[in-house]
Amino acid sequence: MISISLPPRKKSCTTMSFTSTLYLCPVLDLLLTNIPIYLRPEIRLGLQEALVNAAKHGNKLDPSKSIVVNFSVTEEGYSWVISDEGLGFSHGCNCQNLTPQHLPPEEAEHGRGLCLLHEIFDQVYWDQHGTRVKLCKQVIKQNN
Repeated sequence: MISISLPPRKKSCTTMSFTSTLYLCPVLDLLLTNIPIYLRPEIRLGLQEALVNAAKHGNKLDPSKSIVVNFSVTEEGYSWVISDEGLGFSHGCNCQNLTPQHLPPEEAEHGRGLCLLHEIFDQVYWDQHGTRVKLCKQVIKQNN
């Protein structure tokens, strides 16, 4: 089940919550509704990675636990805050300075997803407990 809180007219913040699942297509479709088409594939990949991490690693796919996503739009860009009900983790990721050839290999079980988040989003912030991540994507205005 997906629950969505629509924003008041003047604010552009939406909150969505859903039970832990790996069936994320409808959630991703909703989260990408207001994203320009040229950004959707890249942002979809990043959001999918963050949501899978929250469901699988955070909530251990426990259907009694929820994932909450707050999505907001500003003139500068987009941000998503994704929270899970897990125990958290130590996010000592040094992905910001990695080049593609230094990413963990595709067959690696852990670590590659965090590096993908840093590659896709302009800013990645973890809370001190490791149960909430804020992902920001800046938008460059395209002149018509």
